[in-house]
Amino acid sequence: MNIATELVQALAPKGKLRASINTGNPILASADAQAGARGVSVDLATELARRLGVELALQVFDTAARSVDAVTDEAADIGFFAIDPKRGEGIHFTTPYVLIEGCYAVREDSPLSSNEEVDRPGRRVVVGQGSAYDLYLSRELREATIERATSSPAVMSHFLSTGADVAAGVKQQLEADAARIGGLRLLPGRFMVIQQAMGCPRSRGEAAAHLLRTFVEEMKRSGFVAEALARHGIAGASVAPAAA
Repeated sequence: MNIATELVQALAPKGKLRASINTGNPILASADAQAGARGVSVDLATELARRLGVELALQVFDTAARSVDAVTDEAADIGFFAIDPKRGEGIHFTTPYVLIEGCYAVREDSPLSSNEEVDRPGRRVVVGQGSAYDLYLSRELREATIERATSSPAVMSHFLSTGADVAAGVKQQLEADAARIGGLRLLPGRFMVIQQAMGCPRSRGEAAAHLLRTFVEEMKRSGFVAEALARHGIAGASVAPAAA
């Protein structure tokens, strides 16, 4: 990518690329004592900073909501989020680079056997506050009550301690929780496909957004994203197909 000076300034106006990283989603990143964070999103941010010819400055958050706010408020220049129309009010999204399944978990003795049985009066569904599936289920569920844990990693402890009926979240996180805790099972299938994309503040303009979209498509096409998933041992997530 031959990047014009004005585009470098649009994406990194402070002279360095401030990347908002969410460690609340283990598919994208996890905390690292030395670097602050490691994972697919960190690798993409590192490569983009290299191409822009600027220093990378990670801004690490433990929830999606805080990570989104950093970019919306222009405290960060880029971020890595699930695409959602509400978030899109302040953020230019790229096409997705990774697809993740959103699923439900219940106790082994729960009477629920399908996703379609979740949205019923009296059912309590726990989500991570501000997460992609919180935004989605807040629009889609009509009868069930949504309860919000402080973060996505806190969903399971909230679910267990409050006696709620369903825990909603990223499939891999719920599977890890079920294996660690026991006495839990995932309902078959998924309730949504979470499209993970890069984004920048809308104020940076369409040209900067186009540059990010072009970068993401190249990272998918070249195998960079697939290699990053493998390098970090991420199973269950898939590289998003190339844009038409």
